[in-house]
Amino acid sequence: MSHTERTVGIYTLGCKVNQYESEAIAESFAKRGFCIQSPALSCDVYVINTCTVTAESDRKARQFIRRAIHTNPDAYILVTGCFSQVAPDRVAAIPGVDYVCGNACKLSVVDAAEELIAKGEKNVEATVSCPAPDACGFEKMEICRFDRTRAYVKIEDGCESRCTYCIIPTARGQIRSKSTEEIVREVTALTENGCRETVLTGIETASWGKDLNEGTLADLLCKVDRIPHVGRIRLGSLDPSVMKREFVERIAPLSSLAPHFHISMQSGSDKILSLMKRKYNTRMALEGIERVRTAIPDVQFTTDMIVGFPGETEEDFLATLAFARRARFLMIHVFPYSKRAGTPAALMDGQIPEEVKHARVKRLMDEAKKIRREILSSYVGKREAVLFETYENGWMHGHTDAFVEVRVPTPVSLQGQTRTVLIGAADDRGCIGELLTQ
Repeated sequence: MSHTERTVGIYTLGCKVNQYESEAIAESFAKRGFCIQSPALSCDVYVINTCTVTAESDRKARQFIRRAIHTNPDAYILVTGCFSQVAPDRVAAIPGVDYVCGNACKLSVVDAAEELIAKGEKNVEATVSCPAPDACGFEKMEICRFDRTRAYVKIEDGCESRCTYCIIPTARGQIRSKSTEEIVREVTALTENGCRETVLTGIETASWGKDLNEGTLADLLCKVDRIPHVGRIRLGSLDPSVMKREFVERIAPLSSLAPHFHISMQSGSDKILSLMKRKYNTRMALEGIERVRTAIPDVQFTTDMIVGFPGETEEDFLATLAFARRARFLMIHVFPYSKRAGTPAALMDGQIPEEVKHARVKRLMDEAKKIRREILSSYVGKREAVLFETYENGWMHGHTDAFVEVRVPTPVSLQGQTRTVLIGAADDRGCIGELLTQ
């Protein structure tokens, strides 16, 4: 195999943090002379960056590993990420896997690939390298490329909340933050390379800086806001407890910060939030949402909800439906509770039957769609600035500052452009409009 022929395909499962880390891995491979190509093609090396937030995530991880092996049985198979961190032996036991590492040093997959290629043969047994997830501190990563118009930048890793349902603190370790200087440098470089939207993300984004002496998330956002010509700045998932008065007053005047926040609500029942050991109740969350809406009138919120948590009664579920109606989320990502070994919730009494969970998922999703239709309909007749991202079958798709999806018919691609659109209609997918001449 000549140096210029080496190819690598990267499968990414899970969150925005994983997406960022996969891009950093891809850029590290590219610097070593590898050609990055679709993992659906036959590649010399495959990297599978796994997730373990639910049992379904574990199943998909195994599926992608086997898919890579099936696509090219002679390829070198390297597996990293959260599933590898919490179950390295299960990953290593899959025939054909050559290297397993967790979250401590993900970039080690590049050296491991080069060593396998130099050796010229697959490992008889997988090499496993899974120290504690925070053993390397905050792993040094930077990216300069981005997909279409948007880039993800990881500013924080780890979580110390220990919610009773969640395995992620075990997979990701203690809070570690990227320095302000490094973040500003990375966002500046992406902006200079043409990136029009940057998402600052982390495992617990609002915890950025708790391990540093560099201020709070609001301080960081103020500094990013001063980057010359910076595009839209979005934030990754936030704990609702962050929406305190001082935080909102600091961020409301920022010109770059998009008026859209994804909050990790998880339930609309105070009893269930307490059983989950979340740091807020529904009153605090609603007060925070209203505080932001007062300071940023055009803001929209999206959220995650878990239904079927152990002990969730019909009354608790109805409280979640009522909360969703009061909060008026643009979008709700609904998940059935998934039992994770090693978490307190897995041992709780009152486990909910699967058929009840799935029925509640449908009911909440139906309510979420109804709320979404009402919100989208309110945009009809308005003029909105839309950053366009993808072009497909004569339609250009993009998002407003508030994360409302908009599509317009156009004979040419407008990717990367921000254009004013008159909204004429709305459906379940988003708003439909026409370009206004500028």
